[in-house]
Amino acid sequence: MTIKEIAGLAGVSSAAVSRYLNGGYVSEEKKEKISQVIEKTGYRPSAQARILRTKKTRLVGVVVPKISSESISRITDGIGQVLGKEGYQMLLATTDNDPKKEVEYMEIFENYPVDGLLLIATMLTKQHRKILKEAKVPIVVIGQQTDDASCIYHDDYNAAKELGIFVGKKSKKKIAYIGVTREDKAAGAAREDGFLAGLGQEGKTVEEGYRMEAEFTMESGYEKTKALLEKKCDIDIISCATDTIAAGAIEALGKDFLDRRKDIMITGFGDNQFLKAVTGGIPTVHFGYKTSGIKGAQMLIEMIEKEQDIPMQVKLGYQVRHAW
Repeated sequence: MTIKEIAGLAGVSSAAVSRYLNGGYVSEEKKEKISQVIEKTGYRPSAQARILRTKKTRLVGVVVPKISSESISRITDGIGQVLGKEGYQMLLATTDNDPKKEVEYMEIFENYPVDGLLLIATMLTKQHRKILKEAKVPIVVIGQQTDDASCIYHDDYNAAKELGIFVGKKSKKKIAYIGVTREDKAAGAAREDGFLAGLGQEGKTVEEGYRMEAEFTMESGYEKTKALLEKKCDIDIISCATDTIAAGAIEALGKDFLDRRKDIMITGFGDNQFLKAVTGGIPTVHFGYKTSGIKGAQMLIEMIEKEQDIPMQVKLGYQVRHAW
């Protein structure tokens, strides 16, 4: 079945059928006739022919650090919502928080080919920046600020600073901080620096021996909290770089330090809804993760459709939630 045959059955021109298939203008009367013929015949346009004709695959590569994270699932939900509406399909790759795999998948997708890339980045290495600068397709980075590509990112520093001020006012003893690698400029460096700035405004700090570095997992949060509390008996607040780490800290209190559970406040970052349902809520920061996915996908599609390569940066806001 060809476009010409579809046009003959519908009683319209081949040009009208072509415009219909490619999202161009067709009158409602013609649109209805073409739709009925396509439904009746089961016609499916050739993907290869469409690519040759439009120079577009209508495929978008999406590289994520993991799929088990609630924040990542919110972001990909926003991305999928926009791509589906605009007639694009998502090719999803997960890297298990490995920056090297991020680079590998970006190269694979670029050569597949896809029309564009969305990278939910853990960190931006020298190899990342090289690809961002030399990419043959549009790329939007979500979650990290960069001057090398268009990006959607969160105000990690000021959100953490506001949380630090809150913690500084609450604490009567020692404050501990469980962070992540500072190579992650957002969840690592910006959150820790902002938190310490907020504490400093209240005349407080995280003293030597009260800082731990964890992986982005609940298990790591559990282990680091256990190690911390086995050595320190004067802590009244443990602040964590993510809600996932905070969930591990709460587990450690519940399993190994029941006698101190009521005396120690745990704070997080991410407003995890499952953790909220289980605990009733901890002090945390809410980011519009789904919004970042929506904005990132919209930005990428605009870059693809308009064939523009001027980098754009959008910083999203936040809400600090003080439940305790």
